[in-house]
Amino acid sequence: MKKTPLALLVSGLLTFGVAAPTLLAVPAVHAAEATAAATQQIPDLAYSRFVLPNGLTVLVHEDHKAPVVAVSVWYHVGSSYEPKGKTGFAHLFEHLMFQGSENHQDEFFKPFELAGATDQNGTTWLDRTNYFETVPTTALDMALWMESDRMGHLLGAIGQPQLDEQRGVVQNEKRQGENQPYGRASELIQAEAFPANHPYHHDTIGSMADLNAASLGDVKQWFRDYYGAANTVVVLAGDITPAVAKEKMLKYFGDIAAGPQLPRPQPWIAARDKSTRGTMTDNVAQTRIYREWNVPPRGSHDENLLELAAAVLGGSKTSRLYQRLVYQDKLADSVSVYVEQHSLASLFQLQVDVKKGADPARVEAAIADEWRKFLKDGPTADELARVKTETRASFVRGLERVNTQASILAQGQLYHGDPGQYLKDFSTLMAATPASVKAVAAKWIARGDYTLTVVPGKVEDTDMATVAGRAAASGAPAPVLTPKGDYKTVASDVDRSKGVPEVASFPDLAFPTLQHGKLDNGVEVVLAERHGVPAVQMQLLFDAGYAADQGRKLGTSSFTMSMLDEGTRDLDSVEIAKRKQRLGAIIASGCGLDYCNASLNALDDQLKPSLDLFADIVRNPAFRDADVSRLRGQWLAGIAQEKSQPTGIALRTLPPLLYGKGHAYAIPFTGSGTEDSIKSLTDADMRRFMTDYIRPDNMKILVAGDTTMAKIIPQLNAVFGNWKAPASKVPAKNIGKVAPPKDVRVFLVNRPGAQQSLILAGSLAPSTEAPNNLQIQTMNGAFGGSFTSRLNMNLREDKHWAYGAFSFLQNAVGQRPFMLYAPVQTDKTAASVSEMLKEARGVIGDKPLTAQEISKIKVGDVRSMPGQYQTTQAVMGAMQGIALYNRPDDYVQTLKSRIEAQSDASVEAAAKEIIHPDQLTWVIVGDLARIESPIRALKLGSVEVLDADGKPVAAKSTK
Repeated sequence: MKKTPLALLVSGLLTFGVAAPTLLAVPAVHAAEATAAATQQIPDLAYSRFVLPNGLTVLVHEDHKAPVVAVSVWYHVGSSYEPKGKTGFAHLFEHLMFQGSENHQDEFFKPFELAGATDQNGTTWLDRTNYFETVPTTALDMALWMESDRMGHLLGAIGQPQLDEQRGVVQNEKRQGENQPYGRASELIQAEAFPANHPYHHDTIGSMADLNAASLGDVKQWFRDYYGAANTVVVLAGDITPAVAKEKMLKYFGDIAAGPQLPRPQPWIAARDKSTRGTMTDNVAQTRIYREWNVPPRGSHDENLLELAAAVLGGSKTSRLYQRLVYQDKLADSVSVYVEQHSLASLFQLQVDVKKGADPARVEAAIADEWRKFLKDGPTADELARVKTETRASFVRGLERVNTQASILAQGQLYHGDPGQYLKDFSTLMAATPASVKAVAAKWIARGDYTLTVVPGKVEDTDMATVAGRAAASGAPAPVLTPKGDYKTVASDVDRSKGVPEVASFPDLAFPTLQHGKLDNGVEVVLAERHGVPAVQMQLLFDAGYAADQGRKLGTSSFTMSMLDEGTRDLDSVEIAKRKQRLGAIIASGCGLDYCNASLNALDDQLKPSLDLFADIVRNPAFRDADVSRLRGQWLAGIAQEKSQPTGIALRTLPPLLYGKGHAYAIPFTGSGTEDSIKSLTDADMRRFMTDYIRPDNMKILVAGDTTMAKIIPQLNAVFGNWKAPASKVPAKNIGKVAPPKDVRVFLVNRPGAQQSLILAGSLAPSTEAPNNLQIQTMNGAFGGSFTSRLNMNLREDKHWAYGAFSFLQNAVGQRPFMLYAPVQTDKTAASVSEMLKEARGVIGDKPLTAQEISKIKVGDVRSMPGQYQTTQAVMGAMQGIALYNRPDDYVQTLKSRIEAQSDASVEAAAKEIIHPDQLTWVIVGDLARIESPIRALKLGSVEVLDADGKPVAAKSTK
């Protein structure tokens, strides 16, 4: 529901490869050893469970490593409960739950922003709706008051204006999803997967017509029916005890009514006995084939084994279909197979991106051939062992975050009545044999699939949720009423007329002291000890990045780093991938604007062999012709995908316009380069890049996790201590200073039939190293960087023309881009531009940021730190920032005092320094037939039409 600042999205898009590290050579790890590792037990999430007199189930898990508590509220209702004509209603109601309550008639997020909440959102799916946040321990009363107020005191706060506002927001969320490449496919697949009389026949977001028809009476009845205490599970995980939890839950939730008995939909797999297929045309870069089978519900024995089958068939680079379609036959750029788990039935799904020019019929024939082999012989023991190890490793790593702990327990209770269901699932997975997986696969995925082929072409403006899909079928089980229960409420002494409880104190942040060491060759090692999870993370950080492409072929840095785990002198890419699986290690490499890195996340008991593999990958890349050719094809397909996606188009187009020809940052901010540059890239180009930048005298090693300096230095010395630098010097990057444009410039990119326009406007701001960087960040948070910022409250909450509108800054050593972002409904494009300009002019003119707006960001930033730094990955991120931007070791520990010391005047000065409405460069991607004339009528400045490559398609620009 909540749209976070786009900085998070862009940080992902800015790394074309994987913005992390790589690997090296290692002794063979045999299947028997991998099996032994896989059968180790996963951590037991100890919990206490109690039920309030009104039927509300509460789970408590203690984890005192950080002074935070995850509050996770799960209602047992989702889109499968919606009657005909009310599709999308569960999700619409979830949005309404953030509109305030009877005793807090304001945005739900505001008190949480002031308290420093993290991981806050709400989501809806087929079987449930959940709301969650992680708060400082001292803010728990506030969080429970807020959650209980909207659970028990909502109806008086919801009127027609609130309904109309969130209806508009949800409809723009739907448009935004469908405006993406392949964005309409899932709706049709679900409609074809399940019969018309199945609760899963329609997707969660619903149809425009049904959303328009939702009435205030519908809203209030939905609340009365499904938001009772007896239909709810609340999990508190973190710095709390069961005794405290029981006292507080009874205090805040005990007086809420249980709610009525509910008709609970019953499992109905509705598997087909024959294959069906369909075709869809979409604005996509390449043909994609989807295939789907209906399989048993989540948590069942067969569903668990099907997850193993999916992993072996298409879960990774080592999987059967990836090997056949990508490596052997060279017919596809990507392959994935997975199980989408649900309570009534699950979906076993295959997805293949067909290589441009390849015959989809040949792809399907190859899939059928591999499917037959798998059904005949089943998986090998080695395949199963590798998948089991990966499963365990992934689970262990996820437990650092208390919100994840809460979700695991909540799902077990809500769906199975057992918070420990995850242990049963794990036991089933670990006990699986090749024969048992083969038998389950033969039972469920040998027949009865639905195939959808999405082909490039003109988009038809169709509301897919109105498509009939699969016809009704017999065999639908009748819903079963939930138990009546002997429920009663307990009087509360909470005086809600006093409003939200004040949070009077906040815990201090505990951040590890950074330790420094050196390897035998002089390479600096920085360590942050974190002993909560038995794993170690490390990052080899190189001063390079997209900026190092200057004078080279664009994309050289990212492509080269992505090639590292494609083969070493002694290992091919498949063997590397298999060893990673057996070790449960995550190894990755990639680049950002100013750096490249290689990273390793290894389990304690596999650290030595993981380090050996990691070092071999970084130090001995092979750059074999066959691997370069394969990755080049995938890379070119990725560029084509970027150019079919609105945000990708804008991020490729805007930076060259901002920085100008010849600047190191005047490149697609995806880092992927251009088709021409990637086609001409050679192994010699990559080796030259490695010699210039990926070398020990240009490297710093960052380590965080379950180790000590005394342990890690010898281990690192064994693999990196004898690495010698070449005789040549590290090239100096030339990141020049750019003068702002004299006038506003507007560039339009046509995307015929688009339901939304993507607006991205930018100007240049000082480096992340600027002395007033904190003031700049605070200003941005209030203006457009948070949910309750001016931009988002205007375009989303007030106008409801967008699902989210934000401003953000991309970190950079040189001048960084300050950008305004809003995907808006097509008919409001010009009006949205006007509103964004109005907000920009106001904040540096007659409507400067108020003391309250500035204080909100400052206190939220300070109070959120304990939640932000729960994980080792978050600590590693802070260490990277310290290394990249010349920050002191105690940067995080002293951040609180420096944030609090900012004056309002200094933040207002930052706004005037950064925001320049009359120097903005606008890139707007949308249907020009509908938006060009209104935009030109704004008379902002020169208007030029570009293609997806950023090249002019009109001979002249107009004023």
